[in-house]
Amino acid sequence: MNTLGPSLDTARQRLEGIGQDHVLAGAASLSQAQLDALLAQIDALDTDHLPGWIEKYVKGEQSFETPTNIQPAPCYPADPDSPKRPWDKAKARGAGEALLRAGKVACFTVAGGQGSRLGYDGPKGCYPVGSVSDKPLFQIFAEGILATSKRYGAPLPWYIMTSPLNHDATVAFFEQHNFFGLPADDIVFFSQGSMPSLDKSTGRMLMSAPGVIATNPDGHGGAIRALWESGSVDDMKRRGAEHLSYFQVDNPLAGVADPVFLGLHAGAEDSSGEFSSKMVAKAEPGEKVGVFCSVNGRVEVIEYSDLPDELSSQLEGDGSIRFNAGNIAIHALGVPFIEKLATDPAFELPFHRAIKKVTHVNPETGETIEPGEPNAVKLERFIFDAIPLAGRSIVYETKRVEEFAPVKNAQGTDSVVSSKAIQTERAAGWLERAGVSIPRKADGSPDCVIEISPLYALDAEQLAARSDLPKSVAPGERLLLDDA
Repeated sequence: MNTLGPSLDTARQRLEGIGQDHVLAGAASLSQAQLDALLAQIDALDTDHLPGWIEKYVKGEQSFETPTNIQPAPCYPADPDSPKRPWDKAKARGAGEALLRAGKVACFTVAGGQGSRLGYDGPKGCYPVGSVSDKPLFQIFAEGILATSKRYGAPLPWYIMTSPLNHDATVAFFEQHNFFGLPADDIVFFSQGSMPSLDKSTGRMLMSAPGVIATNPDGHGGAIRALWESGSVDDMKRRGAEHLSYFQVDNPLAGVADPVFLGLHAGAEDSSGEFSSKMVAKAEPGEKVGVFCSVNGRVEVIEYSDLPDELSSQLEGDGSIRFNAGNIAIHALGVPFIEKLATDPAFELPFHRAIKKVTHVNPETGETIEPGEPNAVKLERFIFDAIPLAGRSIVYETKRVEEFAPVKNAQGTDSVVSSKAIQTERAAGWLERAGVSIPRKADGSPDCVIEISPLYALDAEQLAARSDLPKSVAPGERLLLDDA
């Protein structure tokens, strides 16, 4: 039995004031350590805003009002010679390379997820995805950062946002692998915030165990405040980093620091250098990706579920999809922009709600409750909701096979199987452009498995300049090109 001290009384008063005092129903039976942990959870809650969030996002009707003045977002096409919008790729590359050589770029990876949907017990970034090597996601990115740093002769610091669920395991994984050859001081780990998981009928906070509030990460939109509150923004400024190359942990093909994209972001006339994004053309009108749109002249992302069918199915005269700019979660953000938002007391991104099954306990009896259907609301923020806050935001098209092979599901679309196939397709295309003969099946897919480490080549141009390429790849061959 613990001593019910003043801190418990204070917590009880806070919770009673917002109708959430059920959280303390079993407090008397907790050990002192359990009680201290629960009080720390309660202390971290934003009890001033929680009732309003529950009223709006849990009990309120959720609806999206389609803007009246919505157009496809203007994009820099992947082909700089496109008659739709020609642009100077060499100039953009030069500007981006100058930033990298001057050490003005840092990398930022959102890595708060677990691999549970993949049947993997651990941080998603530890999941093996290399098409031949089975290298984990974190290693693939680390090799890209190391290769880029060597190529431009300047440090490329890496900021990794974990979650309370996987922070310690992530740091331990890097320590176990000697930070994959990167200087340990150039990798900064920090945890994003969390939100309580809420009963979808009552809005009451659920308990995951006696004395433990059920929580979920607050989404990649929580990165803006987390970057500031963790001291990461100050660290970037100390290092001279002015721009962040943002990518999520589930996409092994994401370019860690694309000089062309960075050059457009920082130097294009129609960019404020605050928030820029990459897109891929949607595979079909109903593809479940957010879409970059122009609303009253400002770029924003509209979720696929919120874009009316009559808009998502619209075609251009040449038969292409009109609203085709799919969001692949690769961005560039200005460090001053992050600081400006994070230090503004009025800044707040909206929450998005997800209805999920959450196993929980009865706080009074400790009985475990396994819901038969989705019973909880999880609230999270999305980073792309900050795009309209930028002065001028640009969108740059990349090709799907070059930069988008996410690993989200155990099977089917966006699985490790589909990701490895895309990784091989990109590697095969690079090698063919360099004059290497690649065996192809009847459907045109490579009849082999190929993996090219970023340490061997960061892009097709660097690969073509190598003198040690094979002349051909044999049918069924598993080929790993790696300078590690």
